[in-house]
Amino acid sequence: MFQLTRSVTWQALKGLQETTANDRIRDYFAADPERFEKMSLRVGGLFLDYSKQPVSEAVLAKLIELAEHSALVQRRAQMFSGDIINVTENRPVLHTALRNLGKGPLKVDGQDVMPEIQRTREQIRTFSEAVRSGEWTGYSGQRITDVVNIGIGGSDLGPNMACRALLKHRHPDLGFHFVSNVDGAHIQKVLSRLDPATTLFIVSTKTFSTQETLLNAHTARRWFLDNAGPDADVGAHFIAASTNKAAAMAFGIREENVFEFWAWVGGRYSMWSSIGLPIALSIGFEGFMEMLEGAYAMDQHFLSAPFAENMPVLMALIGIWHINFQGAETQAIVPYDQALHQLPAFLQQLDMESNGKSVDIFGHPVDYKTGPIVWGQTGSNGQHAFFQLLHQGTRYVPLDFIASLKPEPGMEEHHFALLTNMLAQAN
Repeated sequence: MFQLTRSVTWQALKGLQETTANDRIRDYFAADPERFEKMSLRVGGLFLDYSKQPVSEAVLAKLIELAEHSALVQRRAQMFSGDIINVTENRPVLHTALRNLGKGPLKVDGQDVMPEIQRTREQIRTFSEAVRSGEWTGYSGQRITDVVNIGIGGSDLGPNMACRALLKHRHPDLGFHFVSNVDGAHIQKVLSRLDPATTLFIVSTKTFSTQETLLNAHTARRWFLDNAGPDADVGAHFIAASTNKAAAMAFGIREENVFEFWAWVGGRYSMWSSIGLPIALSIGFEGFMEMLEGAYAMDQHFLSAPFAENMPVLMALIGIWHINFQGAETQAIVPYDQALHQLPAFLQQLDMESNGKSVDIFGHPVDYKTGPIVWGQTGSNGQHAFFQLLHQGTRYVPLDFIASLKPEPGMEEHHFALLTNMLAQAN
């Protein structure tokens, strides 16, 4: 059996950790003026600079060798082809199919899943356009003014993050609210300022059995029936994104308003499915498809780019270096963009739920660290909260700085201050 930590490459990396322990990043730049050009990468509209990481060229070469000697190529091919790699649930892990824009078939258990994905996309298009145009109305004939997404975990974090990040593209006549916490104060606060006649509820739950989501959904339905009057029609105000159509219909949701997704979609990856319906309602179906196009472009890059030029692979390898060789316990995410203030929470689930394992795919205990504790908040707020410890404390904390290069019109002075703050902190 192959044991990662006993491999020649892993042992070589341990040796490099010892010999480079006292290296300074500024010395790397002094020794190689082209370090920035060598250790930066563009993919689509994204630019990655990893030259300020404590990684020498020798370390980077060994990390890439580690990836090449691992099962990454095989696992990647299995994931994209729909093979069963979720061995605990005996399922494929095929969220990439949700944003697949290729022309060919993609089969799971011998059945092409692309036609049903395309049907659901069309259902999302038709419904989102009807709501945004005012064609879809509530029980009183009034157009929808507020959308409440009821979900938790991946059914909340992804669409919540995306809707907030793309707020400037939101439909001007629609308000969006996200309820996740089982604490009654959360839903009570949201409902207190809404009109039942003009509110649409999306019950987002993969199995339609998540306790927190169902409690909030039943509270919302009770509020609706208590306040909407004798003509109240649950079916005109409640829709669902779920794999369990029967349970959604038993709740009172019309069959045509259950937006399907599939068991092979992990919750933390589900914003690309009908769980992303709030995104389509907010920014429009064309905007939603542009988001899928961006994800598809990154998928294709991940599939085809050599490891030395592969953005997701390089970021993962540097993460392995941090937590397994440099002693890091955490990973800070600091977006210098207020629109991305929900991104750290989204990435927290995405990374920690994915990598929160103590056994390998065969059930054998692992003797290495599988993932960091992910945390963070927006800059420049973080500078006045936790940067003191990062700069002068005794903890080793890798940090990702994230920025948007284009300023909002009329906000050029603010944007200049934001970017200079970020660059100064990085330096």
